[in-house]
Amino acid sequence: MHEKTIMLVEDNSDDIVLLQRAFKKCHMESKMVVAHDGIEALEYLFGKCEDDRYKAVLPAVVLLDVKMPRMDGLETLKQIRSHSRTTHLPVVMLTSSDEERDKLQSYNLGANSYIRKPVDFNKFMDVMWHLGLYWLTINELPMHLGREQNGRRNTGADYRGFRR
Repeated sequence: MHEKTIMLVEDNSDDIVLLQRAFKKCHMESKMVVAHDGIEALEYLFGKCEDDRYKAVLPAVVLLDVKMPRMDGLETLKQIRSHSRTTHLPVVMLTSSDEERDKLQSYNLGANSYIRKPVDFNKFMDVMWHLGLYWLTINELPMHLGREQNGRRNTGADYRGFRR
C-alpha cells in the first residue's frame, strides 16, 4: 500500500528535526518530504524536482511555514491555489507567527488551517499527533489527490500503527 506523504515546507533546520522527531514518536506510518522554501515546494508539487519518483505524487497535506527566504508561505499558498493540479490540495499553515494579518491572509488565500507551533515540546507533540491523525487517517482526499490501491481508493482510514 502506498503511504500518504506529508510535505513540510520549513526553512529552520531545528524545526525540521523537531517535526520529524514528533511524527516518528507518534508512530505515523507516513513519509515526509521536506522543502526548505516555497520555490522548492512548488518544484516538487509541479514535478520540476530532480527526483522522478515524486513527479506524479501529491502529498496528503502540505505543512507550510509563513516566514521563509526566497518565497514565503503566503506567496507559496497563492501559487498552490492558482493551479488546477493543486487547487484542492490541503494546506496547513504551521508557523510561529501570531500576526493577525498572516492569519487573515492565509485564510483569504485558501489555507485549510492555521496552527501556531507550540513552544513546549509536549504540547508540540500533542498538536502533531492530532494534526497527523486528522490529515493522514481521517480526512478523505478527492480522487485526483487520493491514491489508487488495487482498484480501491485510499482514504487513509487505517489507524494501525498510529498511536500516541
